[in-house]
Amino acid sequence: MQYPVLPQQPPPPLAPALPTKVRKVGAPLAVIIALGTLTALILVLIVATNPGGAVVGFVLTTVAMTVVVGAYLWLDRWEPEPPRLLILAFLWGASVAIVISVILEVAFEYAINPAATTESATSFFTVAIGAPAIEEAAKGLFLLLMMTGRRRLELNSMTDALVFAGLVGAGFAWMEDIFYIASGETVAASLATAGLRLIMAPFAHPLFTTCIGIAVYLALQQRHTVVKVAYLVAGYLAAVLLHGLWNASALLGPKAYFGVYLLWMVPMFALAIALAIHSRRREQRVVAAKLPGMVAAGVITANEATWLGSLRTRKAAVAAASQHGGRAAAKGVRHFAVQVVELAFAQDRIDRGFSDHRVVELRNDETYRVYAARAYAAPTLHWLTNYRAG
Repeated sequence: MQYPVLPQQPPPPLAPALPTKVRKVGAPLAVIIALGTLTALILVLIVATNPGGAVVGFVLTTVAMTVVVGAYLWLDRWEPEPPRLLILAFLWGASVAIVISVILEVAFEYAINPAATTESATSFFTVAIGAPAIEEAAKGLFLLLMMTGRRRLELNSMTDALVFAGLVGAGFAWMEDIFYIASGETVAASLATAGLRLIMAPFAHPLFTTCIGIAVYLALQQRHTVVKVAYLVAGYLAAVLLHGLWNASALLGPKAYFGVYLLWMVPMFALAIALAIHSRRREQRVVAAKLPGMVAAGVITANEATWLGSLRTRKAAVAAASQHGGRAAAKGVRHFAVQVVELAFAQDRIDRGFSDHRVVELRNDETYRVYAARAYAAPTLHWLTNYRAG
């Protein structure tokens, strides 16, 4: 029997909530508050230097990054990640990665040019080589952190790695763009900077860090440490190369800038989109493949398996539940579906041979959470069974 059976005294109904899981994967509220405070302090410093430009930068950049973050949340619909981890990823990019990058870039420029100041640390070597190497390392540290402890259990698919990488990059881009837009001497200059950074390349930083995200996922699929390290190094170097070419083009003039944008950035962005869509479809195939085993073990019913295997049918079931029982009923069915997906990925990890006692414990825990979520949504699930049968 793969899945633990429902105990004679089943667990109490589990309302849709995430606090237990969030604590297990390491997203303490205190850390989020600390990073949020650091982010606020950075914003205060930017506002102090140029209040008008900072307001323009904050408003425009926030609008642009809302679109970027929304795209990653859309990508994450199949197996939503814990909200605190997503917030932590964004705040890491907007605070820790920014602070590390500023300090090390100034030190880097000073090392190659002792006469440099914080205002003049913009040599070609720093912008095209030093900054990309430092910034991608600072952002990539979060993804390396995600590979440790129980956090690595959240990286079930490449989609998960792409989402975390994208949100770290979005957080970094949000703060960096506010700074550059606020640095404009006039409103017109700030708007011109905003046009170049927010209209042409709002996904630039997430795209660079995507290389590291892909490498992290591939490394987690390997058993040998040397191969894991090779993947991580290759992903980091790819991120630095992509970032470096983009930065260098901005210094070489409009022709180089638009040339790199059209011939390099746009194709790479299209490739990243294709990869993301392929990864999400693979997630659906993994879940669909595990449903028969869950039915055989009595974890779910055969009728439920007919609508749990795709986003379209799952969405239709949630919509029907909402019409029948309102928001609470829809929330219960949605939570039940998400728990089934979590269980499917835990079982898939075991079936592929990438498991230890923690993964087995996770699979058992997720099974009981499915039972508990089922108990919470039982009336609506029973109605859905009759509704779909009719």
